[in-house]
Amino acid sequence: MNLDKLIEITKSEVITKSDNINDFNIEYAGASDLMSDFLAFSKENMFLITGLTSPQTITTAAVIGAKGIIFVRGKNISENIKNIANDLDITILKTNLSMYVACSILQKNGLKDAMGTDEGLL
Repeated sequence: MNLDKLIEITKSEVITKSDNINDFNIEYAGASDLMSDFLAFSKENMFLITGLTSPQTITTAAVIGAKGIIFVRGKNISENIKNIANDLDITILKTNLSMYVACSILQKNGLKDAMGTDEGLL
């Protein structure tokens, strides 16, 4: 899935945009408010879905090589978070959707579960 499709289906606002995000196909998504979960099940071409708007979220995305983050539940994104994301070249999107609905929409539109727990079930 490309970024434009991801933005459209999740009704997201672009907060920051990586310089090379349009060159990637987003294949996986993972959802959590615990950064240790993302560290445990990261995949290439992944987007994080979370409501945790802290600097640790941005650095976790950078460490695991995630393509970006979707902040759910209409969370406010501070200037500090935007600056860190720009420095680390991480795309940030913001949606008013709940985490549950955002995950459901992404799964319905072909993104795979980064944890792999959907394999053989769908």
